[in-house]
Amino acid sequence: MVKERARILVVGGGYVGMYTALRLQRKLKRELRQGAVDITVVTPDPYMTYQPFLPEAAAGLISPRHVVVPLRRVLDQCHVVIGEVTSIDHEKRTATLTTLATEEGGPVEQAAYGELVLAPGSISRTLPIPGLAEHGIGFKTVEEAIGLRNHVIEQLDIASSTRDPAIRDAALTFVFVGGGYAGVEALAELEDMARYATRYYHNVRPEDMKWILVEASDRILPEVGEEMGRYTVTELRRRGIQVLLETRLDSCVDRVAVLSDGQRFPTRTVVWTAGVKPSPLLAATDLPLGERGRLACTPQLTVDGTEHAWAAGDAAAVPDVTAAEPGTLTAPNAQHAVRQAKLLGDNIVHTLRDEPLETYAHKYVGSVASLGLHKGVAQVYGRKLKGYPAWFMHRVYHLSRVPTFNRKARVLAEWTLAGLFKREIVSLGSLEHPRAEFELAAGGKPPHSPKDNPKGSS
Repeated sequence: MVKERARILVVGGGYVGMYTALRLQRKLKRELRQGAVDITVVTPDPYMTYQPFLPEAAAGLISPRHVVVPLRRVLDQCHVVIGEVTSIDHEKRTATLTTLATEEGGPVEQAAYGELVLAPGSISRTLPIPGLAEHGIGFKTVEEAIGLRNHVIEQLDIASSTRDPAIRDAALTFVFVGGGYAGVEALAELEDMARYATRYYHNVRPEDMKWILVEASDRILPEVGEEMGRYTVTELRRRGIQVLLETRLDSCVDRVAVLSDGQRFPTRTVVWTAGVKPSPLLAATDLPLGERGRLACTPQLTVDGTEHAWAAGDAAAVPDVTAAEPGTLTAPNAQHAVRQAKLLGDNIVHTLRDEPLETYAHKYVGSVASLGLHKGVAQVYGRKLKGYPAWFMHRVYHLSRVPTFNRKARVLAEWTLAGLFKREIVSLGSLEHPRAEFELAAGGKPPHSPKDNPKGSS
């Protein structure tokens, strides 16, 4: 039994935050009913995004609302606060946070806690590349995925309606920077979608489009192994996609992508997926940081040398006790994050009940990646798969991992319907500025005039 009221603060509502809170909610049912435990989850969004489904959402194969899990429904025994923690004073056991009310003039809040779970996740790792901030498009959130889908379809509309060859060429050139999961899957799914969409444009053909993948290292998809990475390069090039290895983006000023090998591509689309870095919140705490700015953690998922502080996922440098080489850390991916979160929840319960802690030990079993409809690569338990079997395994695996039966059923239903009917290729870019039409009718100025920001620009 928990001896006294325990206040648990979970910072972040992503994989680790949601799964940890869910585990605590299930393990502490009696204590929650008795009021002996209080669990608060602070998150910028009222939902958890299942990021492996973002490429399929961008391609229109899954509805965006089925890529996210509503936290208030899943964590019905927790206090979900929509806001952001800006700093943490662990010595005093307090966190400073801003909420939606703060933006409306309300006070900055202070949250006291007994146990802290730090799971703020990561943000895009950008470089000081000229023009990137003005013209680049990210691919970490469902909003960015759907915005990119709208953008790609709008580029086809622009190319179809213009007689200017320069505008047409720029509209039909799509540059993706980063050869990891996000970059390869997003490019492959969107190219597949755009190729299909061209059948409805009388003057745009698939071969008119240029799809370019820029990767600074000498391989892509390192998670699926070197052999499957080479196969992916071959498969993408067979589809007419340019894969440029050991190449960097030097500039995208004036909508011209300038690469380190001297090539220049006028383009209206530069998608940045070149890695992530830990949340800036970690630097605003008094907790010890380890490799690459992540929290130094123990195999029990406690913050090293600190009591009552826990971390996992992207924000944590967790030792891999299954690795042969000492000092190896677990990879910051979803597979580890979900499993770490469950153990983290268990260990907090063990702490509250004065029980010994468990050690996180999970051997990485492999990876799967989609390369468009019915195409994929996989390496699982040492076995290599490609084509349809890998694509099918990708879907089965992620369907089994997406949280809640409700979401599993909805995603499966959408996949079934997508197999029976044609793709939807409608752009709903106006959703990004829903008041623009009314403001114009009321005599105001729309947020972005066509002259300043042509429809479909990034």
